[in-house]
Amino acid sequence: METADMTGREAAVLDGGPADGLRMEVADRPPVIQVAHPCQAEDAPRGVRVEAVYVYRRDYTVTGEPLRYGFDVASP
Repeated sequence: METADMTGREAAVLDGGPADGLRMEVADRPPVIQVAHPCQAEDAPRGVRVEAVYVYRRDYTVTGEPLRYGFDVASP
């Protein structure tokens, strides 16, 4: 039995990588979660920012809450 509320939001947790153990709510069971982490840049032009991007893919074997998303080591 699923425990999602009427808005389609469910608890999820990230496995592995830099955001290991991070818990959140997701809507509509997205297949991919993207996590961005700010990086320090030297002499960056005004308004320019640099972020490291990490990808987590849904583990389809988990059907109830919390949904699980595993770190994709091959992500860009």
